Amino acid sequence: MAGSVKAVCMMVLVLMAAMASRGEAAMGCGTVVSDLTPCLPYVTNRGPLGGCCGGVKALYNAAKTTPDRQSVCNCLKTMAAAYPINLDKAAGLPGQCGVNIPYKISPSTDCSK
Repeated sequence: MAGSVKAVCMMVLVLMAAMASRGEAAMGCGTVVSDLTPCLPYVTNRGPLGGCCGGVKALYNAAKTTPDRQSVCNCLKTMAAAYPINLDKAAGLPGQCGVNIPYKISPSTDCSK
């Protein structure tokens, strides 16, 4: 449990630093972290899918504009670089949660497009 809290705190700090370096985005990384924290056990191979889909759907519904989606994309890439995430599980989350997105979730995704 303490490891999970430490990981979440570290993720928040990394994302805040990333935001500060890019300036204020349309949708903050704090929202991304908040919505996707329930997914961490699953995408780090430490637990089941659990309540992850609620956060995935909330994030999908909140990111309506192109700048919002670009901001979410950049935050996700920062998270993926900071943690040992199972990329196959992360890429499969939208489908598992009933969310249809028109792009592939991958560290190589160009967030500017």
